Amino acid sequence: MQPQCWRPVLASELKAQALAAVQEIVAALPDPASAELQDASLSGGTSGLAVLCAYLSRVGLDDDENATQFLARAFAAVAATPMSSSLYSGFTGIAWTAAHLQAQLMDTDAAADPCAEIDRALLDYLSCSPWDGDYDLINGLVGIGVYALERLPRASARACLALVVERLAETAEHNADGITWHTRPHLLPKYQREQCPAGYYNLGLAHGMPGGVALLGAVCAAGVAREHARTLLDGAVAWLLRQRLNADMQSSFSSWLSLGAETDDCRLAWCYGDAGVAAALFVAARAVGEAVWEREALTIARRAAQRPPESAGVRDAGLCHGAAGLGHIFNRLYQATGLEELGAAARYWFAQTLTHRRAGQGIAGFAARRRNEAGADEWVAEVGILEGAAGIALALLAAATNVEPAWDRILLVSLPGVWLSAPSDSRRIRLNRAERA
Repeated sequence: MQPQCWRPVLASELKAQALAAVQEIVAALPDPASAELQDASLSGGTSGLAVLCAYLSRVGLDDDENATQFLARAFAAVAATPMSSSLYSGFTGIAWTAAHLQAQLMDTDAAADPCAEIDRALLDYLSCSPWDGDYDLINGLVGIGVYALERLPRASARACLALVVERLAETAEHNADGITWHTRPHLLPKYQREQCPAGYYNLGLAHGMPGGVALLGAVCAAGVAREHARTLLDGAVAWLLRQRLNADMQSSFSSWLSLGAETDDCRLAWCYGDAGVAAALFVAARAVGEAVWEREALTIARRAAQRPPESAGVRDAGLCHGAAGLGHIFNRLYQATGLEELGAAARYWFAQTLTHRRAGQGIAGFAARRRNEAGADEWVAEVGILEGAAGIALALLAAATNVEPAWDRILLVSLPGVWLSAPSDSRRIRLNRAERA
């Protein structure tokens, strides 16, 4: 059974609770004109809030005006503030938001392309060789590739994707296991550099190999640099699958591999762990029609779905490493396969998302757990997509309505048909009065 359209995974009381939580998050959002909004990024700032408000508009819980204002704030910051090329924290993510929402929020007949200058800057940046930056989704080449996919079928987008593949090829390591990418120590945060002074091979979707696998699959499906990208993809999948842990471990994959360090279990999350790996491999499998890879992805996903929750390491509700992120991944896989065990896992983790609400904390009861500079955990009010209330609202909205969450292209868990369809599907639904109440 392979459903052809998106449908709510939640029903009855759980659906009602999810929609109520979304509406409380909406009520707690800052005003687009607020002087306190200094962050313009996709992951934590006004760009991400524009995405949320646009999807809320599609179900009648907001209007396009708030989304437009949040996006305008973000674009103003691009002109006024030096930024990196990071998809999640830099100008590339703001441009991705504009591309994703263009038909919904902007005049598509206008002669001016709001992202043309950014395309030119990225083409110049990607022409630098040898590449000395990150290759990952959050900060590096894979993230730039996600933006370029959103800009297809423009010639600049195809050129950008081709250069991303070139840079990935020149930085790839070939060994007996296949093809991989090494993250050098100068690119690591301090605590990881202390643990891995020679760098590491990252196995998480956010910062490592699975992100490259998913992106390369999408590039192949788009028909850009297909032969080159497919060679890299085949080698990367081979390498990744050979890093599987023994069956007696709690997880199928570690967080990372480094010289002289023992492999260990990994928490269950989007950013690191089996759920993210399974989703990325599934995306690549569907992109190029590899049934064996798809079976491997679903084996990993099923095992993750059966993992005892107390060993999963889930401590908050956010998309990145929390319950909503797991619910959303299992929902994506369920929608694509119809496998009820994955649907059950999605419902379980969405129910857990709601149990993380604490009256008076964070945003509408949702607080993000973070480690401060002293190494201690603390709870913070975080409004953004990646770790905060906006991302929780988007995942709950996808679980409770029939509007497909194409926004999750930034997570690299959307299927190829979603990647290559028009990003501006304006099909909307209206919640009935009982659901709004």
